[in-house]
Amino acid sequence: MIPPEGKNAWTVKIGEKGQFVIPKEARDMLGVKPGDTILVLGDKERGLAILPKSMMNKHISMIFNEIHNENKENNNG
Repeated sequence: MIPPEGKNAWTVKIGEKGQFVIPKEARDMLGVKPGDTILVLGDKERGLAILPKSMMNKHISMIFNEIHNENKENNNG
């Protein structure tokens, strides 16, 4: 199966200390270099997402807006 352009999947092994290496192809695709900061998001049902720092502000804003909207709904109900 050929993935859609700009999308891919890789497998990695978790080491004894819980660490893993981001595959070179993934680093190249996302422009991640040694020393860069990345954002790791976790969802119990959907798993982990690893995003380059350039996407951090957008996703943090989305998360906080979602939390804010949920709180408003809970307080109005």
